[in-house]
Amino acid sequence: MRSARELVGPIYLVACLLLGGSAQGIWSNMLLQIAGVLIIAWAAATGPAEPLTRAARQLLWIVLASLVVVGVQLVPLPGSMWPDLGGREAVASGYSVLGIPVPPLPISLAPYESVATLVTAIPALAILCALLVMKAYRPVWLALALCAGAFSGILLGALQVASSGAGKWYLYPESSFPFAAGFFANSNHMALLLVIVVPFLAAMLASMRRANVQRYSGAVALTAGALIVILVGIALSRSLAGYGLVVPAFLLSFAIMRPAKSGASRLFGLAAGALLVGALAMLAWSPIGERTLETGTAVHSRATILSVTGEAVNDFMPFGSGLGTFRQVYKLYEDHDLVTREVVNHAHNEYVELALETGIPGVLVMLAFLVWWSRNSWRAWRSPDSSPYAKAASIASAVILAHSLVDFPARTAAIGSCLAMSLALLLERRPRPASERADLRPTRHLALD
Repeated sequence: MRSARELVGPIYLVACLLLGGSAQGIWSNMLLQIAGVLIIAWAAATGPAEPLTRAARQLLWIVLASLVVVGVQLVPLPGSMWPDLGGREAVASGYSVLGIPVPPLPISLAPYESVATLVTAIPALAILCALLVMKAYRPVWLALALCAGAFSGILLGALQVASSGAGKWYLYPESSFPFAAGFFANSNHMALLLVIVVPFLAAMLASMRRANVQRYSGAVALTAGALIVILVGIALSRSLAGYGLVVPAFLLSFAIMRPAKSGASRLFGLAAGALLVGALAMLAWSPIGERTLETGTAVHSRATILSVTGEAVNDFMPFGSGLGTFRQVYKLYEDHDLVTREVVNHAHNEYVELALETGIPGVLVMLAFLVWWSRNSWRAWRSPDSSPYAKAASIASAVILAHSLVDFPARTAAIGSCLAMSLALLLERRPRPASERADLRPTRHLALD
């Protein structure tokens, strides 16, 4: 029964990777959300499988705080108060033109969009409940599920490229033609998934270090072959994000194989940090829509989008415009003389976009999360009891959070579930050997009256 329960997390993760690659998949995302609600309800009904650690409780409180922030945005406020919340003068003036008073309205400019955006977070919340609360997983099974989703995507991506971008093998009408997108619509997100796999391959290899020489040598050969396939997949995606993030991920993954306090590990960490900063700078200055290392025509400038979004953030402080309202708000601020048929759906900086949509309350929740993540990532590398999967999770989550500075990968169910999985595994501890567990058995004493 326990083994069957431990399949829940890995199976749901694979489903998210195969069905949750784009918001365009309405029906597939709906299936994931229905299944996610069932998992969340199951976790709530059964309660924690074992006492939650302090770090796990803190993460769940942060998640609850983020839900409260969005919930408050949906509460109607008096019409006399609403125009003074910031950034709403133009909307309020419309009521004056019509000669009617401002009715009670919520903080969110588009409450239905806020609810719809909140619903997209269900798969990630379900993964957290399955892993943190129900303990419905084994780390190695999660890693294998991640690999299964990634390698299936590479196979599909190869077919997409072989079809010369004709659209035959692409799952969504708006995709990264003619590059390998796999089960995603965006080839950058496909490449990010492949980068995430790298540290978990290293973790599986590190967990087999105590196996016999023959088994360990076979594992090394399989890992090397898998890494070659990963590099081929990134090359097929032609993703600048993949090119820039895979090298730091490789360096940090090598560090998983070495003692945490060794000089080589520190050197790998410093080199990876420097390369990551350089990769982010390259991505920040690259045009949106660019998929190769060659010069191309920019569809939009990231700097321009960020500048316009920053102006909106300033106007809508301190309460924000409402979750999921970026597209509507951006239209109010963009230069209408330069408007084209291309629509800016996101700020391509998740933190700035959330600051616009959720205001100061959302910024405080983000800061609390980043502090939590930093502390537990540090512990994952410094604690002798830390599992190799915890170190891999710190690398994977770091890659997703870094990529979110120039994109919006976690808004897909696939990458969002990978982030949730990484946050849960960040708290994974190395199983104690049987001999060590025996030493920890309570001592029995004979009491004499």
